[in-house]
Amino acid sequence: MSARVFIDGDVGTTGLQIRARLEGRDDIELLRLPADKRKDRAARKEMLNGADLAILCLPDDAARQAVAMIDSLSVRVIDASTAHRTADDWVYGMPEYCPDQPDRIAGARRVSNPGCYAVAAVAMLHPLVAAGILPADHGVTINAVSGYTGGGRKLIEAFEGKDIDTPYRVYGLGLDHKHVPEIQARCGLSRRPLFVPSVGRFRQGMIVLVPLHLADLPGHPGAADIHGALGDHYAGRTFVTVADSGDGADHLDPESLNGTNQLRLHVFANGDLAVVAAVLDNLGKGASGQAVQNMNIMLGLPEGTGLEPISL
Repeated sequence: MSARVFIDGDVGTTGLQIRARLEGRDDIELLRLPADKRKDRAARKEMLNGADLAILCLPDDAARQAVAMIDSLSVRVIDASTAHRTADDWVYGMPEYCPDQPDRIAGARRVSNPGCYAVAAVAMLHPLVAAGILPADHGVTINAVSGYTGGGRKLIEAFEGKDIDTPYRVYGLGLDHKHVPEIQARCGLSRRPLFVPSVGRFRQGMIVLVPLHLADLPGHPGAADIHGALGDHYAGRTFVTVADSGDGADHLDPESLNGTNQLRLHVFANGDLAVVAAVLDNLGKGASGQAVQNMNIMLGLPEGTGLEPISL
């Protein structure tokens, strides 16, 4: 019997892409509420409790309310909101986080889907902290640019279908972006990282950058040490890869992995200066693709099912 999957919030940006990846699959049964019942609390509660697995694509407070509506102990949940990403009783939904993370996800009742900026930052920083290359108390700076869908509902409304003259905006200048607690917790950093996001005049795609002064790190590691730590951490993984150090890249395109569930890491260096870079689709590995990957693992299905590149 196929597992019953309900996407609560399947008309939003992330929910739509998850639904597109799940529709037509014969290894699950995709449940849907009629349009006139989407805001009916009783109908949602019935659907949530009737699913084997619920994927929440909701604002934080609505996600907490949805979890509170679930009475059945057999219902498993993937939450794509920020609400539970640092909660101790939720498993972090990044299968590449550590060697036993897929097993933890497979056995979990509650899985928090990472944020798009966060999954890129964690992918770069966590292995370096774990390897002892980057001290936990190091002052980390993270810079990023994404398509406007990476900035949430307000930026989508500001850009979608509008004739925008400005090609590029820096935002989050209160230096309190909601992904920062997740990055700090999941990277094991004792100091709050400095994160400055920006948005370009394109729909999706993302580059996240971590600059490093290698001479300021213990033991003065070289670029090869950074590259080696990342390569070892992600060896054998399908969806997080490390570009060859001699690949000759002289620029990065934020849209190059759009439609995929891939996250690609690069290490660039010049003497004692280095930049670690991550490229991904903020709606792929940064949201919907990641949720489908977690769902596959939780249901005992092949991890890559439904994660083939899609046309946009």
